[in-house]
Amino acid sequence: MSAPIHATTTTQDGLLEGSSFATGAYEELYRRSVDSPEAFWEEQSQRIHWHKTPEIILDSQPPFRRWFVGGETNLCYNAVDRHLESRADQLALVAISSETGVTREFTYQQLYIEVNAFSAVLKKLGVGRGDRVVIYMPNMAEAVFAMLACARIGAIHSVVFGGFAAHSLAVRIDDAEPSLVIAADAGIRGGKIIPYKPLVDAALAQVSKLPSKVLIVSRGLDQNLSWVSGRDEDYATLKAEVGDTLVPVEWLESNEPSYLLYTSGTTGKPKGIQRDVGGYAVALALSMPTVFDVHPGQVMFSTSDVGWAVGHSYNVYGPLLVGATSLLYEGLPTHPDAGVWWSICAQYKVRTIFSSPTAIRVLKKHSPEFIERHDLSELKYLFLAGEPLDEPTAHWISEILDKPVIDNYWQTETGWPALTMLPGIEMKPIKFGSPGLPNLGYKTRVIDSVTGVDVAPNQKGILVFEPPLPPGCLTTIWRDDQRMVDSYYSHFDELLYSSLDWAIRDEDGYTFILGRTDDVINVAGHRIGTREIEEVVSSLSCIAEVAVIGLADAVKGQVPAVFVTLREHTLDAGARLDISTSVIQVVEKKLGAISRPAKAYIVEALPKTRSGKLLRRLLKALAHGEDPGDLSTLDNPVALEDIKRVLGIA
Repeated sequence: MSAPIHATTTTQDGLLEGSSFATGAYEELYRRSVDSPEAFWEEQSQRIHWHKTPEIILDSQPPFRRWFVGGETNLCYNAVDRHLESRADQLALVAISSETGVTREFTYQQLYIEVNAFSAVLKKLGVGRGDRVVIYMPNMAEAVFAMLACARIGAIHSVVFGGFAAHSLAVRIDDAEPSLVIAADAGIRGGKIIPYKPLVDAALAQVSKLPSKVLIVSRGLDQNLSWVSGRDEDYATLKAEVGDTLVPVEWLESNEPSYLLYTSGTTGKPKGIQRDVGGYAVALALSMPTVFDVHPGQVMFSTSDVGWAVGHSYNVYGPLLVGATSLLYEGLPTHPDAGVWWSICAQYKVRTIFSSPTAIRVLKKHSPEFIERHDLSELKYLFLAGEPLDEPTAHWISEILDKPVIDNYWQTETGWPALTMLPGIEMKPIKFGSPGLPNLGYKTRVIDSVTGVDVAPNQKGILVFEPPLPPGCLTTIWRDDQRMVDSYYSHFDELLYSSLDWAIRDEDGYTFILGRTDDVINVAGHRIGTREIEEVVSSLSCIAEVAVIGLADAVKGQVPAVFVTLREHTLDAGARLDISTSVIQVVEKKLGAISRPAKAYIVEALPKTRSGKLLRRLLKALAHGEDPGDLSTLDNPVALEDIKRVLGIA
């Protein structure tokens, strides 16, 4: 790190006080991880089972690198088989659906049986080592079985978020060229059944190369399920045919692909992030006890969808790799009431829950009593990631839980946290608004966007990582090495991985994320991060959520526009005008006149995807009278009409 770490405490008014730490456990371990990466990661590699010991720990050819070269291992074996001797009867996976009202519990022995059955079905359908399998399913147990079965036989899975539009699914199928698509008959959200099979059929009508088979896992939700003769297969039927077949593990060289996970952009072809086998397993096995402080026999609850990076790493692989219990949840955080997640935490004695700031802001609209009524004595931590965590939300949930609320920063590309606190090593003081310190193995810097020189403490720059990236991060973009170089390593003269995020690192070494480099408003030559304005607006007690975009301005180039939802709904025109005025005034007061919003709109709901991600591009398009593009992932179409009304669009 370029800056020392200092102890800090937070006073009642949110200000930070502190003095320098003596070098502690974190500093010592971190320094070894970046100064002597081969020795460090050789030690960490002992956390997993190797069928064949690695011959070379690190083969670095920047920007590419290979970890644990020559080693042979298997993700499924490490996640399931190796635990059978000591914890066969321990819960491995609990799949809970508040939509269907069904909870399914699986011990490690039962998980082993289910994964073998699914593996046998894949083999029966001709899937083998190196074949791609697209999985299009909600958070149901069979999605986990399918992922682990692919890993078992050496197939490369690519999980696509269930409910993606047919075109989005088709683009991913075209790029991955799978031999098999696995789909649920339907998903369900807020009680509404969403048939998946018609979307699969529509997607396959668009692709250039058809998969050999489509495997349907039906829960009986779609009463009008149609079948394509000769192509579609029923999982339940094939599972009955394979019976108790046991499928041997396929031992893979550490750097063979384990899975593809596509990043979605506003334009252009999605990037197929490619992950390896051995490096990913080692990184997750290290992160579970160090970052999340979860150990064998303990319980982790990640609220992510399996279609996202967090879902892969901490719904499925991470907890199972260390012999913990993983909870998989299908449903809303507010159904049957806003206490459903906390009820689950109490029932299963959850140690660590991992969610998103968006979800907590949703809960913030409800009474704290929904949380406080549950016995959370076993809960130690709430981790949040996916977007910057605003201070008001962090304070709100922290005070209710009276537990550490730990922000952490990572990307689909990194596969595991790059910035975080590490309570399993040493619990440093938390600074609200910051995801924390560099994680083990990540050489992070904040540099000037033009010169590439490290900026001074508390100055804005671009967050970058020095190669080689640690194990667990992307190895390349599927079938496109050059695109990987162009996308992440071509922004500066020095060979650096660019996160494409604005950041500030303070004098204590804590990093604060300010938003994407493309979420910047250029007001009369002054670059203003939308994240900065959102943070200020969120400080108003009446505001539930906020999104800021840049509006085109003939004089200044761009000016900020703010969209907010209220904690307490009101139709009173005078009250709404007062709130809009307060929003504009608080920004001007705290950030200066140059940041003054031109407009502050009060809306009923902000546009989000079904995973909870704000669709700022939709706000920008509507505000500028442009085509908003693909809206297939929009969670609440009513929000779209309300925003049009507020903007005066017919």
